[in-house]
Amino acid sequence: MKVTVDNNRCQGHARCVYFAPEVFEIDDEGYSRVKAGYETVPVELQESVKKACANCPELAIKIS
Repeated sequence: MKVTVDNNRCQGHARCVYFAPEVFEIDDEGYSRVKAGYETVPVELQESVKKACANCPELAIKIS
């Protein structure tokens, strides 16, 4: 599973960080991003990333 955050959609609600803090972080401008090295999500974190995606109000998180 791969994950990305669409910077044009993200509004900085940080729900992704709440659900998957190992994978997401807030940048200096207050928007979410995928932490370096987690673009490909480890198996043990995939469920939390799916929850983060489902709870993003801006639909900024994409999973493939």
